[in-house]
Amino acid sequence: MKIIIHGGFFSESSTSHETKVAKQQALIRIAKQSYDYLKTHSAVESAVFAVSLLEDDALFNAGIGSQIQSDGKIRMSAALMDGTTQKMSGVINIEDTKNPILVAQRLQDYDDRILGGSGATLFARKQGFEAFSTEIPQRRAEYEAKLKASGKGTVGCVALDENGNLAAATSTGGKGFEMPGRISDSATVAGNYANAYCGISLTGVGEDIVSNATAAKIVTRVTDGFSLRDAFAKTFTELKAYDGFAGAIGIDRLGNICHQDSHPSMVFASFDGERTEVFN
Repeated sequence: MKIIIHGGFFSESSTSHETKVAKQQALIRIAKQSYDYLKTHSAVESAVFAVSLLEDDALFNAGIGSQIQSDGKIRMSAALMDGTTQKMSGVINIEDTKNPILVAQRLQDYDDRILGGSGATLFARKQGFEAFSTEIPQRRAEYEAKLKASGKGTVGCVALDENGNLAAATSTGGKGFEMPGRISDSATVAGNYANAYCGISLTGVGEDIVSNATAAKIVTRVTDGFSLRDAFAKTFTELKAYDGFAGAIGIDRLGNICHQDSHPSMVFASFDGERTEVFN
């Protein structure tokens, strides 16, 4: 069993030493808590659990603490991919919802598994997810002062359970101050993808990640025989052609863990029951 999570880039908010330490400590706590959960739950359930904890922590730009768009509203996206069933579900630009990843999980049971905008929000309400403002004072202050302090923030998790099943889950509060209607990578196969061979979750500039089809490329290359590390290396080399801004985490079916970013520094933590690795 293995689990790895990410919390976007340090550049997404204050880069003070205190903030960095707080994020590191939060990631370690959530990684260990999610690993304990993984002991008695599937990879899918555990990936959702981990991301929901990240969404609930205002240190990260997802769920509570999400960025405010140029029209003053918060719109979030999240996706879940089950590497065993090959089902991907997600919500794009959902509003007033505490945990978008839980709505994405609920959509796994439907034929129409990716919903956007008002349709996603309406589905959440019909499913019993109450209206909840994810805005925090810090984000409102940033918006009103037009400070672009958190442009590259997303959270994610990849989990490998005891049965060898993989899952990836990703959630984002956007880049902040974006044009309403803008689509990030998080609820696409470029930013969140898994199959029986490996699972990948991305953070960074969504447009760059989509242009490179990053997560899908890495998974496809591992499926075709690349090692996880080599698949990461080749795919990130291809980002260099346009100075693409991305960070990724991944686990393959053998339990190998990999992480890489093109513009340091992505924050992440992994735990395998014995050893913790965290950016520091």
